[in-house]
Amino acid sequence: MENAGEIVKISGPLIIARNMANAKMFDVVHVGREKLIGEIIELRDDRASIQVYEETGGLRAGEPVVTTGAPLSMELAPGIMSGIFDGIGRPLEIINKISGDRISRGISIPSLDRNKKWDFKALKKNGDLVAIGDILGEVKETEVITHKILSTFSGKITGIKSGAFTIAETIAEIDGNPVCMLVKWPVRKGRPYKMKLSTNIPLITGQRVIDTLFPIAKGGVGAIPGPFGSGKTVVQHQIAKWADAQVIVYIGCGERGNEMTDVLNEFPKLIDMRTKKPLMQRTILIANTSDMPVAAREASIYTGITIAEYFRDMGYDVAIMADSTSRWAEALREMSGRLEEIPAEEGYPAYLSSRVSEFYERAGRVAVLGSEKRTGSITAIGAVSPPGGDLSEPVSQATLRIVKVFWGLSASLAYRRHFPAIDWLISYSLYADKTDEWYKNNLNGAWADLRKEAMKVLQVASNLEEIVRLVGEDSLSDADKLILSAANSIKEDYLMQFAFNEIDTFTSPQKQFKMLNAIITHYFVSKDLIKRNVPFQNTILPSIKYEISQMKYLKEDNIGKIDDLILKIKQMSGVSHE
Repeated sequence: MENAGEIVKISGPLIIARNMANAKMFDVVHVGREKLIGEIIELRDDRASIQVYEETGGLRAGEPVVTTGAPLSMELAPGIMSGIFDGIGRPLEIINKISGDRISRGISIPSLDRNKKWDFKALKKNGDLVAIGDILGEVKETEVITHKILSTFSGKITGIKSGAFTIAETIAEIDGNPVCMLVKWPVRKGRPYKMKLSTNIPLITGQRVIDTLFPIAKGGVGAIPGPFGSGKTVVQHQIAKWADAQVIVYIGCGERGNEMTDVLNEFPKLIDMRTKKPLMQRTILIANTSDMPVAAREASIYTGITIAEYFRDMGYDVAIMADSTSRWAEALREMSGRLEEIPAEEGYPAYLSSRVSEFYERAGRVAVLGSEKRTGSITAIGAVSPPGGDLSEPVSQATLRIVKVFWGLSASLAYRRHFPAIDWLISYSLYADKTDEWYKNNLNGAWADLRKEAMKVLQVASNLEEIVRLVGEDSLSDADKLILSAANSIKEDYLMQFAFNEIDTFTSPQKQFKMLNAIITHYFVSKDLIKRNVPFQNTILPSIKYEISQMKYLKEDNIGKIDDLILKIKQMSGVSHE
């Protein structure tokens, strides 16, 4: 085999090959007689270190290594939506038909179907001048997603037509350059855009603790760290299901196979409440489970963010879930160790922080390329699984330095069956103040005040709980007892949310405002009654308390009943409580 390298060392997923002087960094290579897929991650003289994305058992020294001369790239075109891919972009449904439940070694098939024809509707005509990024036409890929075909050249259209085409057929010519629907993009290289924009529009998730207390903006970056069993995956599933992003990219990076199976089985059956169509019609899954080769984990993050950038460039709001970046960092650590690099803290490579930053920095709200004024966004949310819940470990610290939303999960809340187990005392959002203006203009001007009052009650109650543990609740004044009662109402009637209840699983901003308004109004009215010397126990009417506890189960078209409840609460101030 001409110009082929030769394996000289095998160390798990790391292969050392010689005679590779003609290769470049990050070239994809075919390793051994079975042509296993690998990627060059280090070059020294004529020797290349290669991370192999498949099981290397059975390889022998002396077998050939051939470079493709191209970096690891993802195919982007109609057919990608609703797809399920592995960490390097291979279609798992097709592989399943070829090799069954396990991926056979050496399988190299295109990510997208080359034979299926798509109905292309041209939006430009001959003679039009276009810039890179302009929309040439569109394909109705699913019932909810219109796939926009973007120009890859600047110039004059010398030929374009509507009709049925495969993704590899020419649909247009720009100054004589043929254009097809298929684009290949190196996954480690961010797609270009005009400029980044401010992130001040909230991503509505329908999860009350997130939207109210710790919101994330469209184009924002957030992290969900927490110990085992605290509900990281469930929170990400909830955001993936109900967030008002138009496209969802879900990366299962080193996660348990049964969790990815739940996603694969559940998403096609779930109906998107906004479009009334299956959620899978706007979702792309990257499945790289814990039993798949470790090197492919490292690539899966980049494959997912590249797909997200592609839809962002069409003008869509995209949300990408990475579950979990800790498993991705473990893959970095393993490959770094096999390369014999000098380890940094806890054995992770010294470049861990920069790699984490590279991923999250590809998120954002941007003005996309093209002469047409379009904006798109990528909201990146990564789960972090610190050993024993220790947030001082390197992956958590590297993540916290770059993200602006921290949803800290608490094992103690999870053990008390409080879900989502987001701890309001340690979590934070730097987007809260930025999104207040949007809520003021689109929901209600009192939103920010309600949120701040709720946080104040929760924080004061936390201090009072310490006193109660020491000397008992009887030692508290009626005003302090009221704060504890109001905090419990906020926790149990508002922040707790049942993911498996078809009504409570999602709460619109309108319903969230009314619910919180009822709780805080009840707190203020009771506070006023206590100032008028009404005993604490007489300020909490059982009927009112019951109605507050049942607000979460009101359907969206029945939330007017909460207004009636608020009116009833306000009338308490004029009632004699003797």
